[in-house]
Amino acid sequence: MVQLGSRLLRGRGGHVVIRFALGGCTNRPFFRIVAANSRRARDGKYLEQLGCLDPLPNAHGEKVAGLNLERLRYWLGCGAQLSRPAEKLLGLAGFLPLHPMTVTGAERLRRRRQREQQPEAAPADGSAEPGTSTGTSTGTAP
Repeated sequence: MVQLGSRLLRGRGGHVVIRFALGGCTNRPFFRIVAANSRRARDGKYLEQLGCLDPLPNAHGEKVAGLNLERLRYWLGCGAQLSRPAEKLLGLAGFLPLHPMTVTGAERLRRRRQREQQPEAAPADGSAEPGTSTGTSTGTAP
């Protein structure tokens, strides 16, 4: 397939990247998923909007994302690269394999929750009571 993305940017440098462009208001972020030149500003001019993401949970506790998978396939076929956050989102959406850091983070969270659920282990039978001293005495023996 012809690398259309590189032909669009010929003479200007850079390459096509699929990334998030921040929108919304203060304390209310909203992201557009865009195909843009890598040399452009994060929120600057882009080639095409491919989807959107609302990172704040709604009333049902869900983070809402909308993706145009057909156009994503097109841009990836043209040689576009993915930013790490976009790659993680597409992995969670099932479009790509899960990103390794997503799996690692889930394992950490599972272990932490497992440790919190286990009751605290009781001290061993031979250990000292909390109020007694376990160190050696510095005085002389009688």
